[in-house]
Amino acid sequence: MDAAFFNNIVSSIDFTMLVRLVVSAIFGGIVGMERGSGDRPAGFRTHILVCAGSTLIMLVSLYGFDGFDAQPFEYPRNRDSARIAAQVVSGIGFLGAGTILHEGVTIRGLTTAASLWMVSAIGLAVGAGMFLVGGAATAITMITLVTFHNWEKRFAGTNRADRRFVRIVTDNKQGTITEITSYLAENGVKVKTLNVKTAASKKQLVLEVYLKVDKEMDANTIIGGIQDIAGVISLENVN
Repeated sequence: MDAAFFNNIVSSIDFTMLVRLVVSAIFGGIVGMERGSGDRPAGFRTHILVCAGSTLIMLVSLYGFDGFDAQPFEYPRNRDSARIAAQVVSGIGFLGAGTILHEGVTIRGLTTAASLWMVSAIGLAVGAGMFLVGGAATAITMITLVTFHNWEKRFAGTNRADRRFVRIVTDNKQGTITEITSYLAENGVKVKTLNVKTAASKKQLVLEVYLKVDKEMDANTIIGGIQDIAGVISLENVN
Protein backbone atom coordinates (compact mmCIF):
# COMPACT_ATOMS: atom_id res chain seq x y z
CA MET A 1 0.00 0.00 0.00
CA ASP A 2 1.36 3.40 -1.01
CA ALA A 3 2.43 5.57 1.98
CA ALA A 4 0.75 8.64 0.52
CA PHE A 5 -2.52 6.73 0.12
CA PHE A 6 -2.30 5.53 3.74
CA ASN A 7 -1.60 9.05 4.96
CA ASN A 8 -4.58 10.35 3.04
CA ILE A 9 -6.85 7.78 4.70
CA VAL A 10 -5.52 8.51 8.19
CA SER A 11 -5.88 12.25 7.70
CA SER A 12 -9.38 12.03 6.22
CA ILE A 13 -12.50 13.13 8.06
CA ASP A 14 -13.99 9.66 7.57
CA PHE A 15 -11.12 8.05 9.50
CA THR A 16 -11.45 10.66 12.25
CA MET A 17 -15.15 9.88 12.63
CA LEU A 18 -14.45 6.13 12.64
CA VAL A 19 -11.87 6.47 15.42
CA ARG A 20 -14.28 8.52 17.52
CA LEU A 21 -17.03 5.92 17.11
CA VAL A 22 -14.71 3.08 18.15
CA VAL A 23 -13.36 4.97 21.16
CA SER A 24 -16.91 5.87 22.19
CA ALA A 25 -17.99 2.21 21.99
CA ILE A 26 -15.03 1.23 24.20
CA PHE A 27 -15.86 3.86 26.83
CA GLY A 28 -19.54 2.88 26.83
CA GLY A 29 -18.62 -0.80 27.06
CA ILE A 30 -16.42 -0.20 30.11
CA VAL A 31 -19.33 1.33 32.01
CA GLY A 32 -21.74 -1.24 30.60
CA MET A 33 -19.69 -4.16 31.89
CA GLU A 34 -20.06 -2.90 35.46
CA ARG A 35 -23.80 -2.40 35.08
CA GLY A 36 -24.30 -5.74 33.33
CA SER A 37 -22.43 -7.65 36.03
CA GLY A 38 -25.17 -6.79 38.53
CA ASP A 39 -28.07 -7.88 36.31
CA ARG A 40 -29.25 -4.29 35.86
CA PRO A 41 -32.05 -3.30 33.44
CA ALA A 42 -29.45 -1.78 31.06
CA GLY A 43 -26.11 -3.53 30.67
CA PHE A 44 -23.14 -3.96 28.35
CA ARG A 45 -24.81 -3.68 24.94
CA THR A 46 -27.20 -0.89 25.94
CA HIS A 47 -24.39 1.34 27.22
CA ILE A 48 -22.32 0.75 24.08
CA LEU A 49 -25.27 1.66 21.85
CA VAL A 50 -26.11 4.79 23.86
CA CYS A 51 -22.51 6.02 23.91
CA ALA A 52 -21.79 5.25 20.25
CA GLY A 53 -25.18 6.62 19.22
CA SER A 54 -24.50 9.90 21.02
CA THR A 55 -21.14 10.11 19.26
CA LEU A 56 -22.78 9.50 15.90
CA ILE A 57 -25.32 12.24 16.53
CA MET A 58 -22.53 14.64 17.48
CA LEU A 59 -20.62 13.69 14.32
CA VAL A 60 -23.71 14.38 12.20
CA SER A 61 -23.99 17.77 13.91
CA LEU A 62 -20.35 18.55 13.17
CA TYR A 63 -19.97 17.10 9.67
CA GLY A 64 -23.48 16.50 8.35
CA PHE A 65 -23.32 18.82 5.34
CA ASP A 66 -22.38 18.58 1.66
CA GLY A 67 -18.66 18.74 1.05
CA PHE A 68 -17.64 17.74 4.57
CA ASP A 69 -14.88 15.54 3.12
CA ALA A 70 -13.45 18.25 0.89
CA GLN A 71 -9.85 19.36 1.31
CA PRO A 72 -9.10 21.70 2.91
CA PHE A 73 -11.95 21.17 5.39
CA GLU A 74 -14.01 24.23 6.32
CA TYR A 75 -17.21 24.60 8.35
CA PRO A 76 -20.04 26.43 6.58
CA ARG A 77 -20.71 29.90 7.91
CA ASN A 78 -23.46 30.40 10.50
CA ARG A 79 -23.56 26.67 11.27
CA ASP A 80 -24.92 25.63 14.68
CA SER A 81 -23.09 22.37 15.42
CA ALA A 82 -24.85 21.92 18.79
CA ARG A 83 -28.41 21.98 17.43
CA ILE A 84 -28.83 18.25 16.71
CA ALA A 85 -26.56 17.05 19.53
CA ALA A 86 -28.58 19.02 22.09
CA GLN A 87 -31.52 16.69 21.52
CA VAL A 88 -29.55 13.82 23.09
CA VAL A 89 -29.71 15.53 26.48
CA SER A 90 -33.51 15.49 26.53
CA GLY A 91 -33.99 12.33 24.49
CA ILE A 92 -31.92 10.11 26.78
CA GLY A 93 -34.47 10.75 29.54
CA PHE A 94 -36.99 8.46 27.83
CA LEU A 95 -34.53 5.57 27.77
CA GLY A 96 -33.44 6.23 31.33
CA ALA A 97 -37.04 6.24 32.54
CA GLY A 98 -37.45 2.74 31.14
CA THR A 99 -34.74 1.40 33.46
CA ILE A 100 -36.43 2.70 36.63
CA LEU A 101 -38.51 0.04 38.34
CA HIS A 102 -41.12 0.67 41.02
CA GLU A 103 -41.52 -2.23 43.45
CA GLY A 104 -43.99 -1.35 46.18
CA VAL A 105 -42.50 1.77 47.74
CA THR A 106 -38.99 0.87 46.61
CA ILE A 107 -37.53 2.44 43.48
CA ARG A 108 -34.72 0.67 41.62
CA GLY A 109 -32.74 1.61 38.54
CA LEU A 110 -31.96 5.24 39.27
CA THR A 111 -28.20 4.62 39.19
CA THR A 112 -28.50 2.77 35.88
CA ALA A 113 -30.55 5.62 34.44
CA ALA A 114 -27.86 8.06 35.61
CA SER A 115 -25.11 5.92 34.07
CA LEU A 116 -26.97 5.96 30.73
CA TRP A 117 -27.22 9.72 30.95
CA MET A 118 -23.50 9.89 31.73
CA VAL A 119 -22.41 7.65 28.84
CA SER A 120 -24.54 9.72 26.48
CA ALA A 121 -22.57 12.77 27.61
CA ILE A 122 -19.32 10.83 27.18
CA GLY A 123 -20.41 9.92 23.67
CA LEU A 124 -21.05 13.57 22.83
CA ALA A 125 -17.64 14.54 24.20
CA VAL A 126 -15.84 11.86 22.18
CA GLY A 127 -17.84 12.81 19.09
CA ALA A 128 -16.54 16.35 19.49
CA GLY A 129 -12.97 15.03 19.66
CA MET A 130 -12.56 15.51 23.42
CA PHE A 131 -10.88 12.15 24.07
CA LEU A 132 -9.15 13.20 27.29
CA VAL A 133 -12.35 14.57 28.79
CA GLY A 134 -14.30 11.50 27.66
CA GLY A 135 -11.70 9.19 29.18
CA ALA A 136 -11.65 11.13 32.44
CA ALA A 137 -15.46 11.06 32.61
CA THR A 138 -15.40 7.29 32.05
CA ALA A 139 -12.89 6.86 34.88
CA ILE A 140 -14.97 9.04 37.20
CA THR A 141 -18.08 7.04 36.34
CA MET A 142 -16.37 3.71 37.05
CA ILE A 143 -14.94 4.94 40.35
CA THR A 144 -18.38 6.17 41.36
CA LEU A 145 -20.15 2.92 40.43
CA VAL A 146 -17.56 0.48 41.82
CA THR A 147 -15.76 2.16 44.72
CA PHE A 148 -18.47 4.46 46.04
CA HIS A 149 -20.99 1.61 46.00
CA ASN A 150 -19.19 -0.05 48.93
CA TRP A 151 -18.90 3.25 50.78
CA GLU A 152 -22.59 3.93 50.26
CA LYS A 153 -23.52 0.57 51.83
CA ARG A 154 -21.28 1.30 54.81
CA PHE A 155 -22.87 4.69 55.38
CA ALA A 156 -26.34 3.15 55.02
CA GLY A 157 -25.38 0.60 57.66
CA THR A 158 -24.68 3.37 60.16
CA ASN A 159 -28.12 4.88 59.65
CA ARG A 160 -30.08 4.70 62.89
CA ALA A 161 -33.37 4.01 61.11
CA ASP A 162 -34.58 0.60 59.95
CA ARG A 163 -37.00 0.83 57.05
CA ARG A 164 -39.57 -1.89 56.51
CA PHE A 165 -42.19 -2.51 53.86
CA VAL A 166 -45.17 -4.41 55.28
CA ARG A 167 -48.26 -5.76 53.52
CA ILE A 168 -51.30 -6.22 55.80
CA VAL A 169 -54.63 -7.86 54.91
CA THR A 170 -57.55 -6.80 57.13
CA ASP A 171 -61.32 -7.03 57.26
CA ASN A 172 -63.01 -4.23 55.38
CA LYS A 173 -64.53 -2.55 58.38
CA GLN A 174 -64.41 0.93 59.85
CA GLY A 175 -61.70 1.72 62.39
CA THR A 176 -59.21 -1.04 61.55
CA ILE A 177 -56.74 1.26 59.77
CA THR A 178 -56.94 3.77 62.63
CA GLU A 179 -56.18 1.03 65.16
CA ILE A 180 -53.12 -0.08 63.18
CA THR A 181 -51.69 3.41 62.78
CA SER A 182 -52.39 4.23 66.44
CA TYR A 183 -50.60 1.04 67.53
CA LEU A 184 -47.56 1.93 65.44
CA ALA A 185 -47.49 5.51 66.72
CA GLU A 186 -47.69 4.35 70.34
CA ASN A 187 -44.66 2.13 69.78
CA GLY A 188 -42.61 4.90 68.18
CA VAL A 189 -42.85 3.60 64.61
CA LYS A 190 -43.22 6.25 61.91
CA VAL A 191 -45.50 5.54 58.96
CA LYS A 192 -43.81 7.01 55.88
CA THR A 193 -46.43 5.92 53.34
CA LEU A 194 -49.73 4.06 53.52
CA ASN A 195 -51.43 2.65 50.43
CA VAL A 196 -54.88 1.07 50.82
CA LYS A 197 -56.37 -1.30 48.22
CA THR A 198 -59.62 -3.25 48.14
CA ALA A 199 -59.12 -7.01 47.79
CA ALA A 200 -60.89 -9.01 45.10
CA SER A 201 -63.49 -10.28 47.57
CA LYS A 202 -64.47 -6.68 48.49
CA LYS A 203 -64.65 -7.82 52.11
CA GLN A 204 -60.97 -7.32 52.76
CA LEU A 205 -58.46 -4.48 52.52
CA VAL A 206 -54.80 -4.70 51.57
CA LEU A 207 -52.57 -2.16 53.31
CA GLU A 208 -49.08 -1.51 51.93
CA VAL A 209 -47.20 0.33 54.67
CA TYR A 210 -43.69 1.75 54.57
CA LEU A 211 -42.33 2.05 58.11
CA LYS A 212 -39.35 3.73 59.74
CA VAL A 213 -38.21 2.08 62.99
CA ASP A 214 -35.35 3.23 65.22
CA LYS A 215 -32.56 0.66 65.43
CA GLU A 216 -32.80 0.59 69.22
CA MET A 217 -36.29 -0.92 68.89
CA ASP A 218 -37.14 -4.56 68.24
CA ALA A 219 -38.72 -4.02 64.83
CA ASN A 220 -39.80 -7.64 64.35
CA THR A 221 -41.61 -7.78 67.66
CA ILE A 222 -43.37 -4.45 67.17
CA ILE A 223 -44.43 -5.21 63.61
CA GLY A 224 -45.47 -8.73 64.59
CA GLY A 225 -47.80 -7.23 67.19
CA ILE A 226 -49.98 -5.90 64.38
CA GLN A 227 -51.37 -9.42 63.98
CA ASP A 228 -52.96 -9.15 67.45
CA ILE A 229 -55.13 -6.23 66.36
CA ALA A 230 -58.77 -7.16 65.78
CA GLY A 231 -59.61 -7.45 62.10
CA VAL A 232 -56.06 -8.18 60.90
CA ILE A 233 -56.08 -11.38 58.82
CA SER A 234 -52.47 -11.68 57.67
CA LEU A 235 -49.18 -9.81 57.81
CA GLU A 236 -46.32 -10.03 55.33
CA ASN A 237 -42.97 -8.43 56.13
CA VAL A 238 -41.68 -7.84 52.61
CA ASN A 239 -38.19 -6.69 53.58
